[in-house]
Amino acid sequence: MKAVALTQYLPISDSQSFLDVNLPTPTPTGRDLLVAVKAVSVNPVDTKVRSPKDKVELTPRVLGWDASGVVQAVGPDVTLFKAGDAVYYAGDITRAGSNAEFQLVDERIVGHKPASLSHAEAAALPLTSITAYESFFDRLDIDRDGASVGQSVLIIGAAGGVGSIGIQLAKHAGLTVIATASRPETMAWVKALGADFVVNHREPLVAQVRALGMQYVDHIAIFNDMRHWEAAVELIRPQGGIVTIDDANLPMPMAGMKTKAASLHWEFMFARPMHQTPDMIAQHHLLNFVAQEIDAGRMRTTVSEILSPINAANMRQAHALVESGTVRGKIVLEGF
Repeated sequence: MKAVALTQYLPISDSQSFLDVNLPTPTPTGRDLLVAVKAVSVNPVDTKVRSPKDKVELTPRVLGWDASGVVQAVGPDVTLFKAGDAVYYAGDITRAGSNAEFQLVDERIVGHKPASLSHAEAAALPLTSITAYESFFDRLDIDRDGASVGQSVLIIGAAGGVGSIGIQLAKHAGLTVIATASRPETMAWVKALGADFVVNHREPLVAQVRALGMQYVDHIAIFNDMRHWEAAVELIRPQGGIVTIDDANLPMPMAGMKTKAASLHWEFMFARPMHQTPDMIAQHHLLNFVAQEIDAGRMRTTVSEILSPINAANMRQAHALVESGTVRGKIVLEGF
């Protein structure tokens, strides 16, 4: 099978950072699906895993943690899918990734593809949908179906992939959404996705949020920059919660969190498959929920650019775009 892989961890400007290779097609066992991959998208996690380091792979390593495709074959213990089903998923960071013609993935972290979307449109959704859904509904304990209506959430990094889905999920749950963006095009993007207010993350956040008439917000999601930590602590309401996905090693003074009895939650969407948690199938259910919302017209895909075909040259271009930090939504690659 064709695949885009690496053997060295190099700057994306290096022509050897990704290679076009041919690898054996794997065989499904247990609860694995063999998926014929039709489209993939690139996330910041891809660029971080690929980032330069002194390591050489003895066999080509395939990255990629967002895909849409068609089930080609199933393992003997599979009960949720059959050959021919259209699916979408983010996969498992401990296994071979989606940048290949065929991929093995556990059925418990796979959803039925939204019927109304193309494979390219669907490939933009899984990782960000899982991350945003788990951040809000599993970590912050926001009620998905409306019991938290009227509460507020500040989404820092709202124009990126996770934030773009987060806005939509928060609005579905009935929350008032304050989104951060700094450029006219990203401000327009988050407003179009449903944000009630937009504040500029390049300016002091506390003053901007309070100018909206809000002394505190009920929930805060930091989806791209822990440098806003002190502002988040100042803005979170007493007994509120902050969820974050990145920059675990930056200083995070906790005195303000303690005096407010506020909570900090880490979201890592690979935790369930990585540790084979008993509730691993929750990702199957949440992806099906997102697909239903998409097909009902209550949510939309966040793809902003599609490159074709899936090859090393286009993968390098996609990684460079993601590393630029200026992408709205998601970059997708389609077709081998």
